[in-house]
Amino acid sequence: MNTMDIIKGRRSVRTFDGRTLTDGDRAALIAYSESIRNPYDIPVAFVFLDAEEHGLSSPVIAGEKLYVAGKVAKRAHAEEAFGFSFEKLVLYAGSLGIGTTWIGGTMNRAQFEKAAGLTAGEMMPCVSPLGYPAKKMSVRETLMRKGVKAGERREAAELFFDGDFSAPLKEEDGTILAALEMVRLAPSAVNRQPWRVVRIGSAYHFYLKHAKGYVSEATGDLQKVDLGIALCHFMSGTEGKLRLEDPGLRTEGDVEYIATVAL
Repeated sequence: MNTMDIIKGRRSVRTFDGRTLTDGDRAALIAYSESIRNPYDIPVAFVFLDAEEHGLSSPVIAGEKLYVAGKVAKRAHAEEAFGFSFEKLVLYAGSLGIGTTWIGGTMNRAQFEKAAGLTAGEMMPCVSPLGYPAKKMSVRETLMRKGVKAGERREAAELFFDGDFSAPLKEEDGTILAALEMVRLAPSAVNRQPWRVVRIGSAYHFYLKHAKGYVSEATGDLQKVDLGIALCHFMSGTEGKLRLEDPGLRTEGDVEYIATVAL
């Protein structure tokens, strides 16, 4: 699959046409989910849940027949690992023409956790419906997209820096430019785009600019999940290796070092 093309063409789908996934598509998704790994080497388990069988729904979704939930053990870097792995499944679903949207809060969480068989040592940051997009968005979906400015993204100069946070990055390498654009286009909770990236030499240091209201016992830190998505996109476009090597840059109080991708 051409990851860049999928990322450019993908949108969050909240209105489905009501069709059940074909046996072939469902089998392909399940098989792919079992092969997914992340650079933190933290297992993420995927559970496919029939909406009618388990009585599952979301007030922001219409026409869905199937959900996928992700579970991960509560431990350091669990959120980043979850975001990385779950986004790999989302992108693969997109390659099959299957619509998805990340859901972290607009659902009956207790019902989903019970259906997914969540244990005390695990968390389930997000789920997603799986289905074929309807030909036309519902009015509710249109209004939601407008509310979060779903089609907009921050300019690269606000996200990517050279040496420290004072100088916008002027990248000349085409491969890296493409990988950074994949980061810029990544989905995030309420479209906050909380990632910031600083290049020092051949290393790209990923930071999280925190906003309030995204941390809970049930979900962990959803903005760290967002950083996992950003890392998934960047590493899909490069041959970089993940390292945890904080360069010690001076940051604002709401900015936290997350990880480094060394090229």
